[in-house]
Amino acid sequence: MHHNDFFSFETGQATDVGCRREVNEDNFLSRGDYGLWVVADGMGGHAAGDFASLAIVQQLNSVGVPASADDLQARFMERLTRANDEIITHAEALGRGTIGATVVSLLVHDQHFACIWSGDSRAYLLRHDRLSQQSRDHTEVRALLDAGTISEHEALHWPRKNVITRAIGVTAQPQCDIVVGALQEGDVFLLCSDGLTEHLSDTDIAYFLRSHAPQQACDAMVAETLARGARDNVTVIVVRCGPPPLFAEEEDSCLSDSTGEEQ
Repeated sequence: MHHNDFFSFETGQATDVGCRREVNEDNFLSRGDYGLWVVADGMGGHAAGDFASLAIVQQLNSVGVPASADDLQARFMERLTRANDEIITHAEALGRGTIGATVVSLLVHDQHFACIWSGDSRAYLLRHDRLSQQSRDHTEVRALLDAGTISEHEALHWPRKNVITRAIGVTAQPQCDIVVGALQEGDVFLLCSDGLTEHLSDTDIAYFLRSHAPQQACDAMVAETLARGARDNVTVIVVRCGPPPLFAEEEDSCLSDSTGEEQ
């Protein structure tokens, strides 16, 4: 459990290689002390995809305690740029073509949150019992849907469904989108790789987030994904925003004052 002056944060996390893959190319990072949670989904196979996603979380693990929401975003992007460079260098050394990784992240400072992403790993927010996807997939299918070229029904069976249009390590600079907002007590965020959303609908996800604490929700969602055949690696992080722990600390200090020896 971590907290700032306004909220406390309870985190759950889980990852699994799934039923079909040999290597888990997903990596994740939970640094509630920095106000940062990240899921990265590598592509390119062993020594490539897993390298790319690990490079991202290793760089972001050094973000440190920020001075402001803007500072956190700046530190995040600076380290993501370093990871991007590392991945490009590694791909050149391997000589097997482009490698990369998606990234989706939750950044929290004081009463502010931001979701920053590249690719098709997703961020969701459950607020007042309503689930909304914060991120927008960087995929060919999403672009065709947005353009009105294909219908929702066609999108479900689109042959190039898994083609992503952005990822870290693919362009000279990281190409990300960002959404920002004000935190509310009771907010529940979910970060996940597409291994989850390939098998679970938004309705399924909302059910698990509503009915379980963060760690139990993560375990249950991964178990359900495995039960449905888990064609890919699956990784989930759930972060629940609660009241600040000030009240409990105040109670403790009152007790210690009144039970002193000098009476």
